Amino acid sequence: MTAMNPSLHPLDDALALTAAGTDVFTGRTTEPYWNMVGPFGGVTAATLLQAVIQHPARLGEPLSLTVNYAGAVGEGPFELRATPVRTSRSTQHWWLQLVQPDKDGKARVMTTATAITAVRRQTWSATDLPMPEAPAPETCAQVEQAIPVQWVNRYAMRPVAGMPPRQWDGAERDSLTRLWVRDTPGRALDFVALAALSDVFYPRIWRRRALHVPAGTVSMTVYFHAGSALLAETGSGWLLAQARGQEYRNGFFDQTAQLWNQAGQMLATTQQIVYYKE
Repeated sequence: MTAMNPSLHPLDDALALTAAGTDVFTGRTTEPYWNMVGPFGGVTAATLLQAVIQHPARLGEPLSLTVNYAGAVGEGPFELRATPVRTSRSTQHWWLQLVQPDKDGKARVMTTATAITAVRRQTWSATDLPMPEAPAPETCAQVEQAIPVQWVNRYAMRPVAGMPPRQWDGAERDSLTRLWVRDTPGRALDFVALAALSDVFYPRIWRRRALHVPAGTVSMTVYFHAGSALLAETGSGWLLAQARGQEYRNGFFDQTAQLWNQAGQMLATTQQIVYYKE
């Protein structure tokens, strides 16, 4: 595993990219965000978004990001290809690929993504999903680690409802989880951090069935409702994050999630389709 840069926050170190030509960047995986068989999916999503943010042709700010996890990203270097495929006066559409060589040195696409950036303007705004009531994060205990992987240590997580099952006994229950979460060490919130935070939930099927079955995200979409000014106001504060499953069928389930800041402002919503095995 590549050595860390101790002068950077672990997330900024993990997202470090180097321009390597037109629409091309290089990066590498880092140990602090390692999952079971590859990097934490949230940090992969954040890395793809980082390529858009660093791109000299970018218009506006992130509006949406869809990441398709085609294969497990391996340890070591990778190449990111970020191409603006169409630009209008207010929106810009992106095509992204994360590529690594296989054992024979042939380049293989491990992850694909699309993104949209936009120039936002002030308009009438409202919410149909206000932040649910929750006790202050300072009154909630740190979550017990559900899985023994590195990336979980990169976040302070204080559950409000929907803890991982204490007994994996197959007892069915609701799939709702609600928790306070933020980066650790503390870090001012930005788009890449918000993209990663959108994937902090353990698989909903573990909660729904109380069975520790293999599961992994196939595709994730994040909708960014906050602009950079609201993210700056949020700073390094706690976010209330909520997720629930919707349908479990024939080896796949979907889940929906929302993230609010402590002032009750919706920052992002997200959808995932997840593979599971009996």
